[in-house]
Amino acid sequence: MTKPVKVTCFKQVHNIVTAAAQCRREISVQDLKGAVADAKSILGLMNLDFSQPVEICGEDPAEVEHVYNAVRH
Repeated sequence: MTKPVKVTCFKQVHNIVTAAAQCRREISVQDLKGAVADAKSILGLMNLDFSQPVEICGEDPAEVEHVYNAVRH
């Protein structure tokens, strides 16, 4: 499952990492250029292009929704 989200500040990136760390399965984030990063890695996420919306990706829809909601708040 994937879910698009617009990330506009570092706090939202931090929220992605924090929420993903609570997930049992792998969660990744992909930018529009095709670069993919482990959502649990702050350094990996900092390499992505956040000027456009990114996709939160994972096998478990509930975990993807959990990370998505962390960004939206």
